[in-house]
Amino acid sequence: MAYREAVIVGAVRTPVGRRGGILRQWHPVDLLGQTLRTLVDRAGVDETLIDDVIAGCVLQNEEQGSNLGRHAVLAAGLPESVPAVTVDRQCGSGQQAVSFAAQAIMADCADLVIACGVESMSRVPMPPAMTPGAPLGPQYSPRELNRYSPDSDSGALMAQGASSELMNTRFGLTRAELDDFSARSHERAWAATQDGRFTSQLVPLTVDPADPASEPITVDEGIRPSIDREKMSTLRTVFAEDGMTTAANSSQISDGAAALLIADRDFAERHGLVPRARFRALSVAAADPVIQFTAILDATDKALKRSGLAVDDIDLFEVNEAFAGVPLMFQKHFGIPDDKLNVNGGSVAIGHPLGSTGARMLTDLVFELERSSKTLGLQTICEAAGTANATIIERI
Repeated sequence: MAYREAVIVGAVRTPVGRRGGILRQWHPVDLLGQTLRTLVDRAGVDETLIDDVIAGCVLQNEEQGSNLGRHAVLAAGLPESVPAVTVDRQCGSGQQAVSFAAQAIMADCADLVIACGVESMSRVPMPPAMTPGAPLGPQYSPRELNRYSPDSDSGALMAQGASSELMNTRFGLTRAELDDFSARSHERAWAATQDGRFTSQLVPLTVDPADPASEPITVDEGIRPSIDREKMSTLRTVFAEDGMTTAANSSQISDGAAALLIADRDFAERHGLVPRARFRALSVAAADPVIQFTAILDATDKALKRSGLAVDDIDLFEVNEAFAGVPLMFQKHFGIPDDKLNVNGGSVAIGHPLGSTGARMLTDLVFELERSSKTLGLQTICEAAGTANATIIERI
């Protein structure tokens, strides 16, 4: 079989809205459907050539249940012949959708695939286990809980917020470091917004989805133009009285969608599609489910090894800001310079619509590599229960 190279030929994302904010009226199927419609229209691709749509979504119930991806294809007005599937790898679901799409193309199982993600955290509530102080949910079986019990060597399983405090302690992070990083996330995201860096990737939306003449949505709602650093330092901690994690140094609960068009390079060139980036490595890893966040280190090591690259070869890093401690842990472990890490802010400022964040981050990364004329980018996301994805792309 001839070598097949998977390439990104299109990428878009919606502005990200706060929970209960500017996107609250959008049904998640329509939000993703509008994103798919925009992606296909901007690429100018023949819709009948799309082999599959792979959608990431975490809260797959209520309006996001029953294979949301297929419903979004129909809502987008794409041909009925276009199939779709919905996947869940927690916060990395959108990134995993990209990996599955690229792998299908590399394996000669498809020529053209849309990888995407969506989450409406306004319309589909988080389960109780994801809220501070709540017990673990029914997905944790008696045998799993017995393996990770309070008296075991590993310690007891807990919600991610509580695990963030374990991470803060283990990696020697301070409250000041977490708050400084979070303030920087807003500053960088606002500067990028003011500079128009996000404009060309955004999906056109209005506040009222039934009225195209209603107020347009053109910016990410959660970004703060200015941060009161003194006030931030006085916020109470959320998950431990003597802890460091606060609402201000954690990702925002949000709504949003993103999508990428991925093709075989030869196929793309035959059909007038312009390759923008190629995949150098795709990896997934798993580590301690108690601390939950360290698998991004293992996934990154795997991706670098598979690509034959070193950390110093990478021009830009995108590390999901589930909590500010996650990219700080990554930065300390690998020695990443500030000017390479989350250069346009991250989920602390922009927001974290769970299933879409991976696709949103990769979209941002593609556009930023092009804008800055840089070559190599690495993206990684931590995921509940101790897994993580990493992706390395090269601008073409």
